[in-house]
Amino acid sequence: MRGEAMVDRHRTRQERDEGHAVRRRRRIRRMFRRLHRRAVRLANAYVSPLGWLAAAVAVVCALVFVASGWLGFLAVALAIAAMLLAAIVMTLGNTGFDATIGASRNRVTVGDMVAVNVDVTNPGSTPTTRARGDLPVGGMHERFTIPMLAPGQSKSTNVEFTALGRTVLAVGPLRIRKGDPFGLIRHEKELAERLTVFIHPRTVRLSTLNAGVARDLEGQPSGQIVDDDLDFHGLRAYVPGDDMRHVHWLSTAKTGTLMIRQYEATKRTDTSMTFDVNPDDYADAAEFELAMSVHASIGVQCLLQDRPLATHAGDRHAMPRAAIGFLDWCSAVEPVMDDDPNLARGTLEYSPDASFYYFTVGSLKSLDHIKRIVLTLPRSATCVVLQTVPGAERGIRRFANFTLATVGELDDLPILMGVLA
Repeated sequence: MRGEAMVDRHRTRQERDEGHAVRRRRRIRRMFRRLHRRAVRLANAYVSPLGWLAAAVAVVCALVFVASGWLGFLAVALAIAAMLLAAIVMTLGNTGFDATIGASRNRVTVGDMVAVNVDVTNPGSTPTTRARGDLPVGGMHERFTIPMLAPGQSKSTNVEFTALGRTVLAVGPLRIRKGDPFGLIRHEKELAERLTVFIHPRTVRLSTLNAGVARDLEGQPSGQIVDDDLDFHGLRAYVPGDDMRHVHWLSTAKTGTLMIRQYEATKRTDTSMTFDVNPDDYADAAEFELAMSVHASIGVQCLLQDRPLATHAGDRHAMPRAAIGFLDWCSAVEPVMDDDPNLARGTLEYSPDASFYYFTVGSLKSLDHIKRIVLTLPRSATCVVLQTVPGAERGIRRFANFTLATVGELDDLPILMGVLA
């Protein structure tokens, strides 16, 4: 029995030692895998694909020379090796920069100038080497030279451009590059955070929009004084023909003159605005942008009047509370080729109880298609379809269920909305 116990203890110790050995081997394998990944990342960070190709060609030429003795292959291998060595030497140097990016304005309108300032500083105690700065601005790249900077010295670079089109523009991050002119070896790192510049569509100021469902408990005062509504305003003297139900008898008894109640008209103005994002409904990109300017102008006026607003464009839906947020939303709207042609479907899903519906469509949207869209809207609501037709005369056509306004240019919109309001 004692011998069996000793055997069991020996077996247990052996198993424990084997377990330790397995765990050590696993730790060593993990360590080598991490070192390998770091080495690969480091090599890829400094050696470009062209550099790897050049190194492979040099190795192949050297092997062919060893096998065949042809001096031409040796010359090619030595030339490439010399180029790689020179590239490595040219990449060396201190590139410990700090950088900040700032824009003159983060929100601009199409046609405005935007100035981006890039400050590069040497925070270290040793001078830096020359390097190249690469600043992505949307789909473009602004490249400039960063000179040698003494400790604590900084270099400012201004990049100015005109906001040519509505978009959400990403500026940065700044990339610092140091390398050879052949593109074989390079040292690259990113500095500063990305900056976002919203380029808003052009808009025009509109008159007060008063349209809505009259005499609504949840409505807003319109400023219009009427004889019958829910929001009491004041009293006036009786005029022949006034409804006797509106006589204020207490004031009449005090003054001895018939006094009539007056009210401020209240209208429920929950507004839904839908923008057609299908590029096939527009003659060209310029018309698409004109339609977006129409859409944005009406939405801004609604928000300036504190009217509840829901806006829709394809599969993007929002209920903005401020004009700036709404314009930011408009900046990000892009054409969608396969958008649902029935604009009312998505609109009613998100705003089924609006009192006013605006649809902004292009010149290629047929009238029959527009009529089919409007048929699904609530009968109690008012619907206006704004159709952009660049160069056409402004006009208004009234149908049974909606009003169609033709917008030839953006400056037509205040006149049209003055009639529609």
